[in-house]
Amino acid sequence: MTSSDTITPRLLPSYVGDTWWEPRTGTLARDASTGEPIALVGSDGLDIAAAVEHARTVGQASLGELTFHERALRLKALAIHLGEVKEELYALSDRTGATRRDSMVDIDGGIGVLYTYSSKGRRELPNAKLIVDGDPENLARDGSFGGQHVYTRLPGVAFQVNAFNFPVWGMLEKFAPAFLAGVPSIVKPATPTAYLTEATVRAMVDSGLLPAGSLQLICGSVRGFLDTLDVRDTVSFTGSASTARTLSEHPSVLGGGVTLGRETDSLNAAILGLDAESGTPEFDAYIASAVTEMTSKAGQKCTSIRRLIVPAERVDAVVEAVGARLAQRVTLGDPRAQGVTMGPLASVEQLGEVRRSVEQLIAGGGRIAVGSLDEPAVVHLDGTVAPAPEGAFFTPVLLRFDDSDAPAVHDIEAFGPVASVIGYTDTADAVRLANRGGGSLVATVASFDPETVMSLVSGIAPFHGRVLVLDRDDAKTSTGHGSPVPHLVHGGPGRAGGGEELGGIRAVKHFMRRTAIQGTPAVLSALTGRWRAGAPVQAGEEHPFRKSLARLRIGDAVVSAEREITLEDIGHFAEFTGDTFYAHTDEEAAAANPFFPGRVAHGYLLLAWAAGLFVDPAPGPVLANYGLENLRFLTPVSPGDSVRVTLTAKQITPRENEEYGEVRWDAVLVNQREEVVASYDVLTLVAKEG
Repeated sequence: MTSSDTITPRLLPSYVGDTWWEPRTGTLARDASTGEPIALVGSDGLDIAAAVEHARTVGQASLGELTFHERALRLKALAIHLGEVKEELYALSDRTGATRRDSMVDIDGGIGVLYTYSSKGRRELPNAKLIVDGDPENLARDGSFGGQHVYTRLPGVAFQVNAFNFPVWGMLEKFAPAFLAGVPSIVKPATPTAYLTEATVRAMVDSGLLPAGSLQLICGSVRGFLDTLDVRDTVSFTGSASTARTLSEHPSVLGGGVTLGRETDSLNAAILGLDAESGTPEFDAYIASAVTEMTSKAGQKCTSIRRLIVPAERVDAVVEAVGARLAQRVTLGDPRAQGVTMGPLASVEQLGEVRRSVEQLIAGGGRIAVGSLDEPAVVHLDGTVAPAPEGAFFTPVLLRFDDSDAPAVHDIEAFGPVASVIGYTDTADAVRLANRGGGSLVATVASFDPETVMSLVSGIAPFHGRVLVLDRDDAKTSTGHGSPVPHLVHGGPGRAGGGEELGGIRAVKHFMRRTAIQGTPAVLSALTGRWRAGAPVQAGEEHPFRKSLARLRIGDAVVSAEREITLEDIGHFAEFTGDTFYAHTDEEAAAANPFFPGRVAHGYLLLAWAAGLFVDPAPGPVLANYGLENLRFLTPVSPGDSVRVTLTAKQITPRENEEYGEVRWDAVLVNQREEVVASYDVLTLVAKEG
């Protein structure tokens, strides 16, 4: 027993059933730098089935009362609140071994996920409770029967099992899309850093912003949790491939309908292009990226670069450059000590795992080119430099393999500050070696040659969830090889798990189910909240532009009078606008065009006249026209033709934090023969009241 063991650690509570629950005992979580006990993490006696039931009932009910926009605003408010208390989280993050920069990736990155999903939810989703997917399908010749795909939220719980390396971001990147979808979460953090996740959840609970049952936390073992889940539920897992395999073989997954999303081991690669010689911006950016990924979070990232795939003749240059940059940039020690740039691994158990993996890599043909397995001298909190036997410190190690096809380099992941260099002969060989990872989360291609980039990217893309092309133009602005962003997919095929986390609104849909609804236009319009052709129309005496959102209903419409198009109108519009395209100004040339019978009206002339036909000019609830979408010109209009327009309220989307909302209008312009001349959506901003 060391002196630090005389410190009494606190019992780390879980948050279940909207109350804090304290264990009687548990596994000890320690300070990664000093070995000082921090908390006992345990869950013996906790009723997991009751937590699941609470989510399915209370959580589902409270989240179900909110629209996508209302949930999105809650996410923004949670982000603001966490931003106000993040210094407290930073102090705890120090104890996980994370430097200030590492903590920014984890804590600020997690808060950023909340902001991103709040913004995307309000911009890309309706202020409703289901998502209409794609255009309606007409299934009857007379338009009386059709189909529409919709997404509705899963009726169960999102059970989220997270890894130790990102105790804040790892939780929030799963929680945010599930919350936006309207599905309650149960979070299970990894034991070594669970105390930081607990502090984050506590801050979220204390904010008063979480709907009842929407978030629960289980610190400690969740053994047997899959027995409590069924077709209503989904599991998001981040961790080892072996554990993921065990979960995937559980009866609840194999036959019970539980959806399992996996993010597991990943031997990510960085390929240095043949054109990226020493001294080029691409070479320098490649070396900088390699060192950053080796040392950020002490290499404990599922997205870290594990294999540096470089032209065979440049292996020595890469080893020398990486070694020089490590020597220049890396100071190993307690992250709370001044000048430290890389902290310890998360635990002494993890230290043992990394050491064993490096030994296996050496046994498999690798040799250490930079670094060593010796116990390092590190900077302590008081500024002294000495070994720290109770800490989990590990020197960055770069290995090189003379045999690029050695199985070990493509099979063994040392989850720490460890990377391996292998050489390739040509671009096809580089692709082959990268893909030997068996499926990865991310790869980098460093090249400024378009043909090289095209060959490499097209060759490795099917084996990778994300590919970063690094060159002189984006080296300073790139978010980096190892930084997933909430806008884009985070996940990978094969060995990486075959799952997909993040990815913008795609991630929200992971917690929803896509269903095809069939019925009449009236039924489909009522179910989706989006008017479609053939559904009832209300074209009364009151112009719909006189109606506020409080009174406007989908299907409210106005049918305009007709207006005849003359040759003089077409000529005037051409002269006035400068649009003298021959189809509008030259009878002979227009008649020779297979699409026109002769001179025809400008499409934009028709749009302008359509606005004049349907607009109600007096001030009223309609505040602004801010665009049109899905415009198609379908039938040419000749001099002497007449046109009229039908404008129908298609979709009504109030904005939660504004005094107005968006109305999407279905606009159809027809000629005197009832042929559709043009169709499009008009977008207006309309006051909620007035």
